[in-house]
Amino acid sequence: MKNIAISLYLDLMKKTLSFTLWPEPGIPLETFNYKRSATKRYFIHNFTKILRRFKLQIVEIANYKEKDREEGIIWPMYAETMIGLKRLDNIQYCIEEVLRNKIEGDLIETGVWRGGACIFMKAVLSAYEENERTVFVADSFEGLPKPDATNFPADKGDSHHTEKFLAVSQENVEENFRRYNLLDSKVVFLKGWFKDTLPQAPITKLSILRLDGDMYGSTMDALTHLYPKLSNGGFCIIDDYVLPGCKKATDDYRAKENIDAPLLRIDNSGVYWQKGNN
Repeated sequence: MKNIAISLYLDLMKKTLSFTLWPEPGIPLETFNYKRSATKRYFIHNFTKILRRFKLQIVEIANYKEKDREEGIIWPMYAETMIGLKRLDNIQYCIEEVLRNKIEGDLIETGVWRGGACIFMKAVLSAYEENERTVFVADSFEGLPKPDATNFPADKGDSHHTEKFLAVSQENVEENFRRYNLLDSKVVFLKGWFKDTLPQAPITKLSILRLDGDMYGSTMDALTHLYPKLSNGGFCIIDDYVLPGCKKATDDYRAKENIDAPLLRIDNSGVYWQKGNN
């Protein structure tokens, strides 16, 4: 009976965090206004401001396919995570393997957006009454950094830093944890750019290392400072392997460190591997 309850709870958490239980709502006209020209931004800002006085809003119908939502290839309006069900399934599988095989170490995600993947990590630990491991939530909480083309030429021209939709405050992420009754002393926030926070993070051992930094520099910073702390038998998950910068950083690091563990595909975007004796 207990295993059935755990399965039902975690299944509900995945569907709730990804908002796949409900139709994707329309996209408010002002959501991506920052991408428009100055003239259009000015007009839409003032027009939507007037509409709000009358409790009105204009939205664009979101014609997403269910597969797009499951694969995590959309930017959702209400969901706490955009990684989709398959990558949430992967998180559950990796944590359950770590617990079953008693692999030592805490859990971390680098690049958390609204916190959904980290919330789910904490939910899995709580479901199995694992109260000793910490979930580290690492993010600038200001969006992505401007590309450092000098140190990371692969990031030249990257425009992720212009996407205001990706900037979610730490306070908002904390509130999302609270909504699921999953915020406690074993959830630790690491606020700042990875190059500054990860080298001095209070982490001794990791069992789950999940990277969602999109860019070459963000991915390489996380791998360089955290992968050596990943226990043998632990899992390294790369969310953005579909993106050229992230893929190159992953491939470069694996080649440099002679990591020959099989790189396993999760879905269109994500990959992972289990650390051996490298």
